[in-house]
Amino acid sequence: MADFRYNKNLPFVKKDARGVWYENGQFIHAKYASDTAAFSDILRWQLQPNPQKKEKKEDGFRVKCIYNSAFLNSSEDMIVWLGHASFFIRIGGVTLLTDPCLTDLPLIKRLVPPPCPISALSNIDYLLMSHGHRDHFDEKVIRQLIEQNPAMTFLLPLEISKLLGKKRSSVLFQEAAWWQQFVVKGDLKITFLPAKHWNRRYLHDLNRQLWGSFWIQYQGISIYFGGDSAYDSHYQEIREVMGKPDICLLPIGAYRPSSVMKTAHMNPAEAVQAFQDLGGKTIIPMHYGTYDLSDEPLGEPLQLLREFDEMNRLTGELKALAVGEVMSLKTTKS
Repeated sequence: MADFRYNKNLPFVKKDARGVWYENGQFIHAKYASDTAAFSDILRWQLQPNPQKKEKKEDGFRVKCIYNSAFLNSSEDMIVWLGHASFFIRIGGVTLLTDPCLTDLPLIKRLVPPPCPISALSNIDYLLMSHGHRDHFDEKVIRQLIEQNPAMTFLLPLEISKLLGKKRSSVLFQEAAWWQQFVVKGDLKITFLPAKHWNRRYLHDLNRQLWGSFWIQYQGISIYFGGDSAYDSHYQEIREVMGKPDICLLPIGAYRPSSVMKTAHMNPAEAVQAFQDLGGKTIIPMHYGTYDLSDEPLGEPLQLLREFDEMNRLTGELKALAVGEVMSLKTTKS
């Protein structure tokens, strides 16, 4: 059956939003459903030598990790990068986790450890999942978090709860279409927004689950968590509807070869443009250095972003966090 899918129990924040088109078992959008790379491009990537092989071998970059569990027991509002697209966020006294991928991936080692034991991640109020790719949806960690946080609510794209398997019936969750606002505590507001990406975990489940990004707002502070996305006009669209975010958590890595990556990921120049489109005040880069997913050297994304900053290409502040570094939200106001 073909129709617009959405959660009938959640409000839309965009007047003309009707949900996301769903047809023949897939979510489809003219702009923001990325074309997956052609098999020939993927095969060529795997068979041809990496033109940056020498640079990559000589690159000694490693993401710094500050081993630190103290932030878990603090009452201060903050953002802590846990690596890749995983963040610990406390805002308005409410605790959030995003895309908690904290262990090795199948055949891919995690290159920087989490800043605290996974067993210490308790008293989490909401777990925000941008999509179901394995470097964002870590089944092992999610199962552990469910056991440690029985009152935690999952805030999910449409149909993602099916990936919880047998745990689905025993956990709290809400699923949203783009431009829908979740029901959450107090003055906190969390809205699900578009991203240009795709979803797949197995051979025959392409785009059966939705993908997206999140707007987190508490009183005078707004945070945009970009999930995983290629560059497109959705950043301008988000600014038009939601306003200018104080803090943008944006991906900058896994962009080479562009023939394979360009429809799903941003390079640093595109991340700068996305930040400008959003009108953000501070950019915190993510999705680099934690896993080796592509051809560019590990340190190249952050190096290029810093060069853009030195050239005054950024319209706001660059805050490149170490894993485990605490960024206080005390002084962040719209």
